[in-house]
Amino acid sequence: MRGEDAVRLRPPNNTLNERAVGWWRTQWLLLTGAPVVVLAVLGALIEPARFWLWLPAGALAVTGLACTAFFPRWWFRVHRWEVTDDAVYVRTGAFWQEWRIAPMSRIQTVDTVRGPLEQAFRLATVTVTTASAKGAIRIEGLDHELAAELAERLTRITQATPGDAT
Repeated sequence: MRGEDAVRLRPPNNTLNERAVGWWRTQWLLLTGAPVVVLAVLGALIEPARFWLWLPAGALAVTGLACTAFFPRWWFRVHRWEVTDDAVYVRTGAFWQEWRIAPMSRIQTVDTVRGPLEQAFRLATVTVTTASAKGAIRIEGLDHELAAELAERLTRITQATPGDAT
């Protein structure tokens, strides 16, 4: 079914690739590990400030490990995406969930990005740029081959979709 009636807010069906959990965990470890190491080294070198450097290093390490264990699995359960002939549907967020729909007629560009860490996990991000003030829709944590196929499919569908006159 094509047209305005077919594009409505609904839960997307597809999950991300399971490797996204490891990718997010690695990001958390890198994000929290670097300041922990800096604080620990400074604490080892500056004896009068040792306690005041090691205390936040320990607190940051504990918090970082807890977030590394908890959030990626939760995000994996929440994040969803789907592409139909009419629209791209994405749901993201943990505390504040965001549901976005991009009608095919509003899509301007489709990009696939693979950063170094994503490449290590054989993942990719598909970015769908639309004629929206809200900005692009990103589908992160896709298998890199699926992301390439998805970008190709979206390009075919948008080329065959008449533009929106509004």
